[in-house]
Amino acid sequence: MDSRRRFSTIAAVLLLLIHGSHCFYLPGVAPEDFQKGDELKVKVNKLTSTKTQLPYSYYSIPYCQPKKILDSAENLGEVLRGDRIENSPYVFKMREPQMCSTVCQIKLDAKTFKAFKEKIDDEYRVNMILDNLPLVVPIKRLDQEAPTVYQLGYHVGLKGQYSGSKDEKYFIHNHLSFTVKYHKDLQTDAARIVGFEVKPFSVKHEYEGTWNDKTRLTTCDPHSKHTVVNSNSPQEVAENKEIIFTYDVEFQESDVKWASRWDAYLLMSDDQIHWFSIVNSLMIVLFLSGMVAMIMLRTLYRDISKYNELETQEEAQEETGWKLVHGDVFRAPSNSDLLCVYVGTGVQFFGMLLVTMMFAILGFLSPSNRGGLMTAMLLLWVFMGLFAGYASARLYKMFKGAEWKRIAFRTAVMFPGIVSAIFFVLNALIWGQKSSGAVPFGTMFALIVLWFGISVPLVYVGSYVGFKKPAIEDPVKTNKIPRQIPEQAWYMNPIFSILIGGILPFGAVFIELFFILTSIWLNQFYYIFGFLFLVFIILIVTCAEITVVLCYFQLCSEDYLWWWRSYLTSGSSAFYLFLYATFYFFTKLEITKLVSGALYFGYMLIASYAFFVLTGTIGFYACFWFTRLIYSSVKID
Repeated sequence: MDSRRRFSTIAAVLLLLIHGSHCFYLPGVAPEDFQKGDELKVKVNKLTSTKTQLPYSYYSIPYCQPKKILDSAENLGEVLRGDRIENSPYVFKMREPQMCSTVCQIKLDAKTFKAFKEKIDDEYRVNMILDNLPLVVPIKRLDQEAPTVYQLGYHVGLKGQYSGSKDEKYFIHNHLSFTVKYHKDLQTDAARIVGFEVKPFSVKHEYEGTWNDKTRLTTCDPHSKHTVVNSNSPQEVAENKEIIFTYDVEFQESDVKWASRWDAYLLMSDDQIHWFSIVNSLMIVLFLSGMVAMIMLRTLYRDISKYNELETQEEAQEETGWKLVHGDVFRAPSNSDLLCVYVGTGVQFFGMLLVTMMFAILGFLSPSNRGGLMTAMLLLWVFMGLFAGYASARLYKMFKGAEWKRIAFRTAVMFPGIVSAIFFVLNALIWGQKSSGAVPFGTMFALIVLWFGISVPLVYVGSYVGFKKPAIEDPVKTNKIPRQIPEQAWYMNPIFSILIGGILPFGAVFIELFFILTSIWLNQFYYIFGFLFLVFIILIVTCAEITVVLCYFQLCSEDYLWWWRSYLTSGSSAFYLFLYATFYFFTKLEITKLVSGALYFGYMLIASYAFFVLTGTIGFYACFWFTRLIYSSVKID
């Protein structure tokens, strides 16, 4: 009965993971029903560019404005992402098509011309929202059977030349042809919005007489059923030019249900690559597992049995390897306080990632819950301070430390302090560019309150509890005089072995890393947390096993300085992560601005630092468990 229950539990977990990898989610908002004729309010979000990585608010350029601009309440994650959600002059009526509705007419002066020109140059895209769905541009692939690809937002405009001319001109997308897809309830006649698409056009609108609110356009007239279908006569952006903004709205009934409306956005056509990544990583894990099994079952068992059978001191003298350093292996390392701080921070980071992924797999952090992922990670980081304090204090007491408050303070402020310093510098650069990505003072204050008001006290509570516990006893006694470490072979050089140790953990994650970087820097959705969780588990196992293997080789060479080496061995994978991020910058991104480049490398430095703390802590605990296990098996007189 128990085995049957265990099997059903395992099956349920696997099923959940597979569902998670194929966009299973719980909706982030409750559905809203619309009757025919109900008002649909389109909201505008930030302007984004993959070339500059600097978001701007929609009204930072002279688009048509409503009578009063109203800001939507944004959560912490949205503000940190640079989202600025505001109302717009685009108002639809549910299931009532509109043709050639005029929004406004503007005349460009030198300042407004420059604003549009710069945004077109940097390939900025306009983002809008309807019923919490982002606006997308559908792009049909050449292969007819391939599913339609959706790009978030439409370009502000484009560059081109008139036929027969070599002069490059700027053209604006001033006519938007919207398509609102809805799913109708046959019983109530109410409908739910399941799609929001646009086809942008550049049209030089013409009219007779002088312009006023009731002027009829000759290029786009609903009365004569004359609408815009191409950009053959585009609207040029130049000083003193007049631009008229218009739009159409078409409503299409869809078979897609409200609960599945995000599936098209999150469509993953290249899931074979992710499975290849998983298989590739599993090969690494199997290889390392084989090595660990060989060490544990064969070598160690034989060594321990042989060592325990020795009768005379002379025979013990003849023995070499890890057994000889038993009197020094648990000697406290240099800078032991700093090691305690880093281990505590790593536990905090590990806890945050684990819980975040659990929530993400269950669908609570779907893209429909905009900013939810970042908000969840920040709050979890704050509350995991409890475990950070506990872990650092336990290790500190084992090293015979007495000032637990000092170690608690360092654990609470060191990692966040370094990250905050980099973040403040980057934020100052964003402020200088007048970007909406700059974190406002109010949000900055909220982050400081979270840090010092909640996280720091929780670290102290964790440290107090950890320090009150009995100290972890060493399995063997430590000699008073340190043993001399013999000269090591070239391949056991600390720098060489540390750098070698980081290759395999990085190799286990680098394919998934490509998709994560693409989602962050190329403005795409990442929602394959099922795959990511599997990769995370593989990363943990890889870090643990490579550290145990290299730690064993180090101890066999009679080098007992394993504490820091174990942390740095798996932690060095962060160095490869940063190298890969540099490679990605030069091969995949088109960033040309110095500020944008500084932002990229600044944020990737923070990510690499966090990855170092995470992987280093996993490696350290694996080696800590391993050394305690093998030396507790040896009888010492």
